[in-house]
This record gives sequence, C-alpha cells and structure tokens, in this order.
Amino acid sequence: MDLAIVIAVVVVALAFDYTNGFHDAANAIATSISTRALTPKVALLLAAVMNFVGALLGQEVAHTVSDTIVPPSGNAGLIVVLAGLLGAIAWNLITWRFGLPSSSSHALIGGLVGSALAAGATVHWQTILDKVVIPMVASPIVGFIFAFLVMLAIMWIFRRRNQHKVFRGFRMSQTVSAAALALGHGLQDAQKTMGVIFLALVASGYASESDSLPLWVVVGAASAISLGTYSGGWRIMRTLGRRIIHLDPARGFSAESVGAAVLYTTAFVYQAPISTTHVITSSIMGAGATKRFSAVRWGVARSIVTAWVLTFPMAGLVAAGCWEILNVLVPV
Repeated sequence: MDLAIVIAVVVVALAFDYTNGFHDAANAIATSISTRALTPKVALLLAAVMNFVGALLGQEVAHTVSDTIVPPSGNAGLIVVLAGLLGAIAWNLITWRFGLPSSSSHALIGGLVGSALAAGATVHWQTILDKVVIPMVASPIVGFIFAFLVMLAIMWIFRRRNQHKVFRGFRMSQTVSAAALALGHGLQDAQKTMGVIFLALVASGYASESDSLPLWVVVGAASAISLGTYSGGWRIMRTLGRRIIHLDPARGFSAESVGAAVLYTTAFVYQAPISTTHVITSSIMGAGATKRFSAVRWGVARSIVTAWVLTFPMAGLVAAGCWEILNVLVPV
C-alpha cells in the first residue's frame, strides 16, 4: 500500500507543478505580450524553455520546503503530504478561475501546514517565519521600490532621446528580461515541487533527509512546470498585463529585470521559497507608478492583495479537510 500512495503523491505533486506552470505563466510573459515585445506563442515557448532550465540550476529552495514540516513516517506521513498538495491545487484553480494572480508557493506551504496541523504533525514555525513569512512581506516591497527607482533612472537617462526609438530598444530588451524572469520562476517554483516529492520519499522510507534529490525528481518537476507554462494562463495574463496598468516597453523591462533579480537573490542567497507572483505584480505596480500613482488601478491591486492574504489560510483549511477525508479512506 505504501508504494501505491507514494506513486499517488508523486503524480499529484507533478499535477500541482503543472497547475503552477499555467497559473504562473503570466508572471514571466504578460508584460512582454502586453507591450508587443513578443507574440504570445513565442513568449510561451520562451517561458517554457527557461522554466525547464531554471529548474535544473539548484536545490536550495527544495530543501527549505522539505524542512517546513516533519510528517509522520509511513502512510500517515504520505497522507499529510497528499492532503497538502490537494489543498494547494484547489486554491490554484479557484484563483485561476477568477483571474487572480495568487501565490502557488504560499498555497503549497499553506496546504502542507494545514494538513500537518490537522494530523498533529510537527511544523517548523521558525523556518516558516524566516523563510516564508518575512520574505512574503519583504519581497513585494523590495520589488515595488526597486522597479520604481529603476524606472526613474531610465526616465532620467533617456529624457532627451526620441521616445519611439527608446521604446523600440526596450521592446527588444524585453526578450532578455522576460527570459531572465522565466529562468528565475523555474529556479523558484519547480524546486518547491521537488521538495514535496522528497518529503514523501522520506516519509515512506525511500530516502533519508541527508540524501540529495534524485535525478528523476528534478527532471520530472522541471518537465511538469515547463509543460504547464506552455499551456498558458490567459486569465491571469490579462490581469498582470493590462488590468493593473497599461505598460510600455521601458516599464515592462524595468518590472521584469527587478523581478528576476529578486528571484535569484532569494533563491541563491536566502534559500527562501518566495512568490514569483508577488514579486512581478509589485514590480509592475512600482514601474507603473512612475507615470503617476493614479495610473495604477489600485482597485485591482486591492483584489490581488486580498488573494495574497487569503492564500495561506484558505489552502491550509482545504488541505485540513482533505486530510480528514483521506484519513478515513486510506488505512494508516
């Protein structure tokens, strides 16, 4: 029975990774599409390839995710992980349905914490505070401020240049900035799924905590998020690309460049599983606010922030409910 549940957890984890891909595809390419720097098909292919490559570049974030909870051994631990994944997938689909760019990362961690609490398992609250909560608050603020400052610098540097020529140059530059952001997205988000699969392998006794991630876990997670990205997430793309603010190429480049820089820094320096959604959305707001603060549609921003706040507890509640059901259906 253990092996069957392990397989089920791996399949559901890869399904979450796939939903993460199409849910967060907008993160890397919405701005490039809205500024017409890239066509939708080219942008999706670029994002899919760079997501795959980014997923192969490190394992630091994966180990942080696997350290958030300590599931029981055997079937009981596998049920905790499975319920956490189901809670995260449910919240991803709900927010996708309404076109809200919520955080797949925080849905996943919220789901794991919710199912762990329902099962009476150990939760590493210090890890969650240091690696999840503080970065969750800090990264959007950093994204907003730096995108605002970078865009101000661009406006000053090119203040005497022909605007059409400047925009044409930044439209070409967005190919690089969009690729960099997609690479950072793969680096961050695919690793979270790797961490969950590793949790299941440890709980079932197929791996120990000191082991490195198996190659099949790395390649499987990279492939799933890449395929999900290529399938696209058009509802959320419209929200990021147009509903917050109508971006020009310079502001799109600024938002993407700052977003990518924040993702790399948190992955390699802090090993923190931050939300790519939070970072790029706040960066778009920061770059857009250089037009004038009223140019940003703050009502839409308010709805997005509400989804951010609700993500962790709601995914946790759904996961706790899934654990209650699975605990009855699956023998422990």
